[in-house]
Amino acid sequence: MNTPDYYVKFYRIYLRFSMVMMIVALLMGILFQESSKKAPISELLPAGVHLESIISLALVHGHTFLIGVLIPLAVTWMLYLIHTLGGRPVSEKSLKIGTMLYLPGSVMAILLMLYKGYHFLLGVRSGQLDFTVLDQTFFMGSHALRASAYGLTHTAMAVGLGILIFSLWGSLSKAKNAS
Repeated sequence: MNTPDYYVKFYRIYLRFSMVMMIVALLMGILFQESSKKAPISELLPAGVHLESIISLALVHGHTFLIGVLIPLAVTWMLYLIHTLGGRPVSEKSLKIGTMLYLPGSVMAILLMLYKGYHFLLGVRSGQLDFTVLDQTFFMGSHALRASAYGLTHTAMAVGLGILIFSLWGSLSKAKNAS
């Protein structure tokens, strides 16, 4: 089985990215645990408000594992399996464009979640218990900036992953027809 050089490059990029993101995900879990201790349940911060103040930050840990570790590993494994099964090679251009969109998009999504989590947690710690006010001050109160950041990030991730998956799908279906 002759593996194209650009497959090897893709494998290395995605495996390294997954390893780095695994460490980041573990650090996000520790960061969440330590940060949430700074806003304990009390008379000033009842249980429901406490949960609402930390939930966005709590989700960063799991999302980092999902979009930073599991999805890249799954795509890498699919590419490897399709190649092993004799699938037609996925184009270098598809892998490159998918990577250039998905990886930065996923990092930006995680950073946005981290920003949102700390925006709410620090807002509650500073005494603001009205989540409508906290939501309105998110991204300095600019709905356009908020929508642009989330829209660009999620679009980059979705288009990048879509390119990769459709390329893999096409490669697999061509292998099936060839045999």
